[in-house]
Amino acid sequence: MVDTAFSPPKTGLLQLPQVLSRPHSGELEFDSGINASTAWTVSLTNPDGSPRLSLNGTSASSTAGTGLEQAPEETAESVDEEGSFDAEEVRPARALYSFEGKPEFRELMQVEAGDELEIVREDVGEGWSLARLHKRSEEVGGGEMGLIPRSYYIFTADFAYSEGLEVPAHHARGRSRREASTGSITPRNSGSPVRQSEARPIIPQTTGEWFPSFRRSLLRGKSLNRFSSFVTSGAEEFVLQGSSEDATASHPPRIPSDVDDDESKRESVLGHMAEAERHFVEAGPSWRTKVPPFRVLIHSPSKRTSTITGAYTIYTVTTAFGALSHSRPASGSSDPDPDEEPPSPMRITVHRRFSHFVALHTALTRLLPGIALPPLPEKQYAGRFSEDFVEARRGDLERYMNRVARHPIARYAEVLTFFLGCESDTEWKKQLPYYLSLPPKGPGFFANVYHPAFNVDADEASEAIDRFVNHTRAVGKGVQGLRNIFGKVREARVEMSKAERLLSYSILSMITATPLAQAPTTGLSDEEEGEEGQNTATHGHVNEDGAWCWREGCETCLKLTKAMQKTSETLQIVADLYDDHARRTQLATHEAFKNVAHPATLYAPVVDTHRSTLSRYHDSIREGGEDEDTAARCETVLNTTMAEMDTYHTQKVEDFQELAKEHLDGEIALYEQQILSRLRTARKAFDQPQYDELGRDPRQPSIYERELEHPRLNPAPLSQPCPHVFDSAPMRPVSVAIQEGVGMLLGAPGRASVFGKFW
Repeated sequence: MVDTAFSPPKTGLLQLPQVLSRPHSGELEFDSGINASTAWTVSLTNPDGSPRLSLNGTSASSTAGTGLEQAPEETAESVDEEGSFDAEEVRPARALYSFEGKPEFRELMQVEAGDELEIVREDVGEGWSLARLHKRSEEVGGGEMGLIPRSYYIFTADFAYSEGLEVPAHHARGRSRREASTGSITPRNSGSPVRQSEARPIIPQTTGEWFPSFRRSLLRGKSLNRFSSFVTSGAEEFVLQGSSEDATASHPPRIPSDVDDDESKRESVLGHMAEAERHFVEAGPSWRTKVPPFRVLIHSPSKRTSTITGAYTIYTVTTAFGALSHSRPASGSSDPDPDEEPPSPMRITVHRRFSHFVALHTALTRLLPGIALPPLPEKQYAGRFSEDFVEARRGDLERYMNRVARHPIARYAEVLTFFLGCESDTEWKKQLPYYLSLPPKGPGFFANVYHPAFNVDADEASEAIDRFVNHTRAVGKGVQGLRNIFGKVREARVEMSKAERLLSYSILSMITATPLAQAPTTGLSDEEEGEEGQNTATHGHVNEDGAWCWREGCETCLKLTKAMQKTSETLQIVADLYDDHARRTQLATHEAFKNVAHPATLYAPVVDTHRSTLSRYHDSIREGGEDEDTAARCETVLNTTMAEMDTYHTQKVEDFQELAKEHLDGEIALYEQQILSRLRTARKAFDQPQYDELGRDPRQPSIYERELEHPRLNPAPLSQPCPHVFDSAPMRPVSVAIQEGVGMLLGAPGRASVFGKFW
């Protein structure tokens, strides 16, 4: 019996777990949690068997115990006010499948595919709907009413009736966002109920897109392009079939509410699923960071020789982790000791050759197929032991390792930990074949991605990927232009060095009366040019003390000459600084531009996976063809791709900040700490008391006077950064080549082929 203290709800919508299961028949009490069929049947009948007029009203017998009485007129009034069976809420529908219910569960007895239904309540809980079988309304008074699964019928109001196939206004359905829920099945809202007097005949409609149905029927949902990243990464197999590693592949993985501390420790390499193989997506979506970032330094390359493999280059790899203090303060003291020295960063140093980096990249590609890994520098066979190439490869390898270490989930991959931490050559040779023999994760990677349930909006995901593609293309184009301009800036620095050096030679030639070779002599007459070969000392260019004067013993000109010579020598140093800055500091910055180059090419696999998954997601939530399992797995893949897009956003900000600061710091150091300090020192030579001290001793020849006959005005060619892996003209994908070939055979050149829709 119903407890007298129970207050009946004021709404007919029952808050039930969204799990489709057959209700039990043991109890007759109002149960809003488990027995859904009993819940609505009790609300339709009174204990004496008489029909109840409202789902929400209470019978006379049930209200007698509480002292609440309700007249029949008031009950009818409640029906009209509450709108439980209001005619406007009844929606016509048609059965999609045959259904034979059981009377003890208050289900419809016999429903044939195509029977007309009137849906009284679309959702009464547990995936069931309350419906009236329309075809038997004449045989049974009021029509047979009972429960029917929600997936066994479709609303006929969603089909057009007019010959012009005009879609009614109520046909628009907000299905882009799946409503957040803690249940295991995503609720599907069907829009506002609209009254239809009778079910209209179904008229098939076409959207003009025949390829999705062709793909679902002939290809069983698979993509014809088997070379796409959506296929090779395992995302397609995961979306269509799930993964054997996922025990609950029919539902999207979710972030656990409570994770034990022991779970964060890896149990075994070959045992249960390790924590390193679980990846969590937070709101954003963005990857959850498990391990703080660290820095990898690659230095001290050296040439080694092996009797088996021949000569090779070995690199020293040092990993610098942040300072971690595991000690706890003494009891009763919460503040650390100020006199205690801070813990020093932990460093691990190993030695690796280039083939080891190739093995690491191969293992990471297999282990993490759903993320955008940076490209590994290409191999080179000619000149691979030259000093410039070894230094360039060292920088490329260091940038590669730091980009991997910056990725939120790649940085805690077990193979990366093994690569950076295995100091024993014996253990390295023993374990490396194991990591290289591991099969690709494929769909298993996506099965181990945990994310909030129902957090994907199809419209937002589609707009986000379009904006992302346009942005990365614009960034790539801008970076390419920036790299070219920065090369010209470096060349301008070399030209500036050449100009400063020429100015220094000119000053020194003037005060010593020594002609400068390769220097222009514009403005001199033939008579003046003919006197250059004569003895300068006899013609009064300089005196015996080396002063720039025709008078002997002129102290004033001696001080001026020595100050001018100091200026000339300072300009030589400035010229060297400009040249070194262009060849070293700016070269490093020029190389660093490769970190932000070609983002569209780097993230093209992610974009392909996102768009292909989004297409499957639209198919799985299409009206009349809902597939909860496929939609849930699509959400997992979309969370992965959008988390990768968020990772690019974060790294882009960090990269351009670092580039700008590195360039500005280099310019400040060049001018403020080097050039300006030397120019100020040269300037002080003209002020007291330094200027008076210059007249005490005769002038000594400058070290640059010997260069006047052969000035250094033709510097060596400027070293250029090694090209990016994606700088060369990309090869056409096999799918593009096949598509163009089929188009040439079946269609005129330059005209799209019908088979183009396959890719």
